[in-house]
Amino acid sequence: MGNIYEPLLWKNPEGSAEEFKPAIAESWSSSEDGKAWTFKIRSGATFHDGEPVDAAAVKASIDAARERAAASFIWAPVESVETPDDTTVAINLKYAAPMDLVASSTYGAWIVSPKALAASAKDEKYFDAGIDAGSGPYTVDSYKPGSEIVLKKFEAYWNKEASPHFDVVDISITPDAVTAQQMLTAGEVDYATSIPLENVKTLADDPKFTVKDFNSPFNFLAMFNTSRAPLNDPEVRRALSYAIPYKEIIDIGGQGYGTQSHGPAPSGIFPYSQDVPQYSQDLDKAKQLLAAAGHPDGLKLKLTYASENPAEARFVPLIKDAFAKIGVEVDVKAELFNQQWDAAKADPTTAQDIFVLHYWPTYSDAGSDNLTSLFRSSEKPSFNLSYWKSPEYDKLVDKAATLTGTDRAAAQDLYKEAMDLLYREAPAAFLYDARAVSVVPVGLNVPQFNENYPFTVFFAPIKPAA
Repeated sequence: MGNIYEPLLWKNPEGSAEEFKPAIAESWSSSEDGKAWTFKIRSGATFHDGEPVDAAAVKASIDAARERAAASFIWAPVESVETPDDTTVAINLKYAAPMDLVASSTYGAWIVSPKALAASAKDEKYFDAGIDAGSGPYTVDSYKPGSEIVLKKFEAYWNKEASPHFDVVDISITPDAVTAQQMLTAGEVDYATSIPLENVKTLADDPKFTVKDFNSPFNFLAMFNTSRAPLNDPEVRRALSYAIPYKEIIDIGGQGYGTQSHGPAPSGIFPYSQDVPQYSQDLDKAKQLLAAAGHPDGLKLKLTYASENPAEARFVPLIKDAFAKIGVEVDVKAELFNQQWDAAKADPTTAQDIFVLHYWPTYSDAGSDNLTSLFRSSEKPSFNLSYWKSPEYDKLVDKAATLTGTDRAAAQDLYKEAMDLLYREAPAAFLYDARAVSVVPVGLNVPQFNENYPFTVFFAPIKPAA
């Protein structure tokens, strides 16, 4: 999507000199109270269908996203979108919110040609045939569902400095990472986006490839069912947190490509903080805590994980084995994620004791997503699958969310307090932040992975190595 469509802004990877890069908006500003945002739309850009990229088109895209995008909730703070002229979009909010982060989201923030929006409003399957309605550096030349996409350089692309090196990108679609690796090593393709983690070290020893790893927005956690005994007791949850073999989970589950989590915010994504405390495996302390909580003879617990997730399949047995050493017997059940999730949401009182979850934020604000979606109190569970309720925590994340758009440092401090509370109360064990691994043929120069757009390989800057 990021090769065909553009948002108003791009969010740069962690460590960049600037947090954002202009895209369709060439500049932006906000009011002091964070409730009014103004985006100046660049002149001269066109969609692939020839329509101008102007303020009206941006408003139509935002309105459509608010109304029917899968990630429409990211625009929830918006009260109205106004276009005082062809190059100005004024977004008025019901409450202060970080519209710069929202406008650079990898979901629900692409600016789409108004003609296509009108057509798709009448036919929800309009885009299924591979119809292209973006303004990015590539346009769709052909599309065979489940098999192949061919992208062609968009000659009228406004950003000449970022114009693609390759005129055509021929993309083969395969859901099997092993097949992708075989195609890469056989020279059938020049680049593969998915390689089995367990095979990466073999390729790292091959002089034809270079392996690089970067921050990613993905992390793993084990959510404890706090709605009933015995995991409604924080002392029991802390005991389990001390029993978990974090290093082994990263070594086996992540094949070494991960770092132990500091709470639910992934490394590199706001409001991640290395100052949030971590548990380390201490089986003696775990046994002491368990005995002090009234369980000297151990427990029996039920754990579920997503069977289609290879990392979870690798590390869940390590949790089961470690818990057995403190007298906790774990009944492990592997299910397709949708089945696992549906069962967890149905009735907390009869649901699993431990829900292993692979999670990532919808946009680059893990405060409004991970910290809120996973742990803020809710009457009907969605992703709060520990069913934890804490008025103190709710107050912290609610206040932080109102400051993210105006005083990000103050918001960071409040989110840090909230994550410290998660450490103390342990409604979940925070396992590891996964690293994004890229296997690059030595003949190619591929830009740095951007953790803010984890599902996009940006083809335009790829070029032959010098």
